[in-house]
Amino acid sequence: MVRHIVLIRFKPELSEARIAELFTELHDIEGKIPGLLSVISGRSESPEKMERGYMHGFVVDFADWEALQAYQDNADHQALGAKLVEGAVGGKEGILCFDLPTVAAQAL
Repeated sequence: MVRHIVLIRFKPELSEARIAELFTELHDIEGKIPGLLSVISGRSESPEKMERGYMHGFVVDFADWEALQAYQDNADHQALGAKLVEGAVGGKEGILCFDLPTVAAQAL
């Protein structure tokens, strides 16, 4: 399995309602890409307060690297990605992506 982790510093003028709409679009991709296992999204509630401005994020779990690539190539994902970049502080500079293979994926 591959865990795709995305953290976003949204522009201050972007409302929580608009951010929720963007995350709804993300969840709408579920079921459309074989190997996309789950999507979790939301705002940080960390008591550590170490977000450094990355207050929103999401995690998408994929069965394997091929499923992650299918997601990257998907037109709905690309359209949503453009909206996320537009809403992030500094565009792409306001978004962190981290792909973490889990033990199951490493064993493949």
